[in-house]
Amino acid sequence: MNINNQLLRFTTAGSVDDGKSTLIGRLLYDSKSIFEDQLEAVEASSAKKGFDYVDLSLLTDGLKSEREQGITIDVAYRYFATPKRKFIIADTPGHIQYTRNMVTGASTANLALILIDARKGLVEQTFRHSFIASLLKIPHIIVCVNKMDLVNYDEAVYDRIVEEYKAFSSKLEVSDIQFVPISALAGDNVVNRSEKTTWYQGATLMHMLETVHIESDYNHIDSRFPVQYVVRPQSKEYHDYRGYAGRVAGGIFRPGDDVLVLPSGFNSKIRSIDFGGEQIAEAFAPMSVTMTLTDEIDISRGDIICKPNNQPQGEQDIDLMLCWMNQRPVNLNTKFYIRHTSREVRGVLKEIQYKLDINSLTRVENVEQLQMNDIARVKLRTAQPLFFDSYRKNRITGSLILVDEGTNETVAAGMIV
Repeated sequence: MNINNQLLRFTTAGSVDDGKSTLIGRLLYDSKSIFEDQLEAVEASSAKKGFDYVDLSLLTDGLKSEREQGITIDVAYRYFATPKRKFIIADTPGHIQYTRNMVTGASTANLALILIDARKGLVEQTFRHSFIASLLKIPHIIVCVNKMDLVNYDEAVYDRIVEEYKAFSSKLEVSDIQFVPISALAGDNVVNRSEKTTWYQGATLMHMLETVHIESDYNHIDSRFPVQYVVRPQSKEYHDYRGYAGRVAGGIFRPGDDVLVLPSGFNSKIRSIDFGGEQIAEAFAPMSVTMTLTDEIDISRGDIICKPNNQPQGEQDIDLMLCWMNQRPVNLNTKFYIRHTSREVRGVLKEIQYKLDINSLTRVENVEQLQMNDIARVKLRTAQPLFFDSYRKNRITGSLILVDEGTNETVAAGMIV
């Protein structure tokens, strides 16, 4: 059984009006993932606006204000499937004041689609979104050079944009970048190959999405299992059952493995691993399973099960890149709840080392407070040690969120350096 059945999460990014929503509409439409009534509503709406074509962007701009203004404001998630894969798309806004929405949509993505308008070439948002994609360690990027129909499918225009992007992206930490010339409006090279770009020998966008290699995106070396829930059925048949449920964040666990529980430091062995009511021989990320151990030891929500010879760092002083998401700015020495995997501890913002100017990719020093959408390198101090890996090694054990003590709002997201 293929447990993964290959779910690909991807995010779309680009500047305003370069056709993100139209592209997603085209993917949904050409892969037959929308219903007749949805299509009829969009056709009627397009006719009402006086368009002589079907405006596919109306399929994704879900908020009424987005449809009226013709821009995307919040993150919209769309789900579709082809025989080869299932997809979740996070359609994120292009404006700078929505940087936080892009960070939210990109945090779980395997791949980022970056759209470039063929007439305009690389713009400020291209750099910003590519940088955020590399900051969030999205392993794969597909650069879609859109609106090729408006430059007469000119190969030279496409080649120039590809060269410029390659020169810029050499500074980023993204290993896998692909390029494709498309017209989302006309459907060229999105799902179906275009006869108008005979000079382009590569795959269509849909083929890239279906075949991009995502198995190795997870860390299968460092074994990490944050406990979410302790299962005690207390029933007659399972009178002594005590299982630890959670989602594998990294590595591979097998019955018989020696394990170590943090923060207590107790050792034990895995007795069994249950998945969907059956015992299985191994569990790996991103499976959700229940483990039982051979020893009765005290384990509760927020503990991490790992291997004795491969442990996460345990620290109270944490260096991280933080994206501030709240309208109220934040000053030094503000206290928060810090949520990391399934553990919650209290902590305080000790230091702002620098803020990033995302447009010029330069550092701004001597910052006293962070405003909404700021991304900064900071130090946190926690009341109890957190057990973490660097975000580069593991996106699950390397990320955390800050929660306001008074309002319980999530106010920031952080990537541990």
